[in-house]
Amino acid sequence: MPYAVTNPATGEVVKSYDTITDEALQAAIAKATEAHRGWSKNSTVAERAALVRRVAELHTERIDELADIIVREMGKPREQAVGEVEFSAAIYEYYADNAESLLADEEIELLAGEGSALIRRSSLGPLLGIMPWNFPYYQVARFAGPNLIIGNTILLKHAEQCPESAAAIERIFLDAGFPEGAYVNIYASHAQIETVIADPRVQGVSLTGSERAGAKVAEIAGRYLKKVVLELGGSDPFILLSTDDLDATVEAAVMARVDNNGQACNAAKRFIVADELYEPFLEKFTAAMNAVEEGDPAKDGTALGPLSSAKAADTLQEQVDRAVAQGATLHSGGTRSDNYYSATILTDVKPGSDAFHEEFFGPVAQVFKVADEDAAVELANDTPFGLGSYVFTTDREQALRVADKIEAGMVFVNVVGADGAELPFGGIKRSGSGRELGRFGADEFVNKKMIRLG
Repeated sequence: MPYAVTNPATGEVVKSYDTITDEALQAAIAKATEAHRGWSKNSTVAERAALVRRVAELHTERIDELADIIVREMGKPREQAVGEVEFSAAIYEYYADNAESLLADEEIELLAGEGSALIRRSSLGPLLGIMPWNFPYYQVARFAGPNLIIGNTILLKHAEQCPESAAAIERIFLDAGFPEGAYVNIYASHAQIETVIADPRVQGVSLTGSERAGAKVAEIAGRYLKKVVLELGGSDPFILLSTDDLDATVEAAVMARVDNNGQACNAAKRFIVADELYEPFLEKFTAAMNAVEEGDPAKDGTALGPLSSAKAADTLQEQVDRAVAQGATLHSGGTRSDNYYSATILTDVKPGSDAFHEEFFGPVAQVFKVADEDAAVELANDTPFGLGSYVFTTDREQALRVADKIEAGMVFVNVVGADGAELPFGGIKRSGSGRELGRFGADEFVNKKMIRLG
């Protein structure tokens, strides 16, 4: 698939980019390797932190240019595009602020013998990042930020539909003062990715994407004994057990489903509602979803832009049609115009149907009624995914009890859209392995060297 900017709002191919040649790819790997041997080994944590801080500043200085790029590339509503750039800057700033503490020596208390022991963290070498189109800057920030602080160097393969943002990010790292090779953008083909992972100079790979892509990359990484971090799909439950403000809860539910045009791995996708709240919730949720207006993503105030591509719209339409054919009720929405797909609600999704275990990557919500807390947890966990989850209740003890029982990497209680640079992000089951962001994100691609002093 060629690298090209295809505006999903218009279908226009704005610009195409050549895939990297095999010779240029080898030169990129060599450049990243040399930067690690030289710059990484000879720079201090404080010096690297200062460069990452400048990356944050340049994101802020170029915010309008960067936002406009991803509106064109993948149809993100512009206000949300601006928000993504701001969040990305905050991530780089977090790692700059906390670089010294994240990489500080860690003392180990000896059980026997004299002397002392410690863990000293150091870089591994060049890493490959394979990033998706749905958050073009944020996904890169949470991978590149901590790893450049550590001293690892980055080979970044972005999604084929995000070549312009990929180039803009590389330009920022160079303009911030990073040396050639510290961060290298590669327009690589899928076949060339195996070459990169297989190369003995490359020490690890991080992928955010589909289950299929994750399985393929993990298979290759395993063959060559490379460390891998995977952030894959999700079908996150939104459990409503009690509320003292149903309108606010519904507002949160809508935001959790349609943000980024419904194209987020950790979006709420399955709404699991206690029996006594089901009818009033569904009534208000339906009205609120029907009120979400589609529009030009380049215009301020647009709530729902197009899906990222014609292929994405085709896939979502096929999933909804198949769900209805297998017994689900199209409760509201379900209309498509070109790459736009309306905010949609499915009810009566049957256990055993495809929809019951699939991820819907678009503004489609499934709503379920359950008898009690135990039934809610059972349904929430009846999924191959385990990324995030949301619990709404007025009972704190219940919230903690349910959070303990949910099989997921993240639980948010009475809040949505609360991701933070300091909060670890990642999942279990088919949602992947490893963590990004926070101190755990800075501990994935690190040599935690034990030093024992007698």
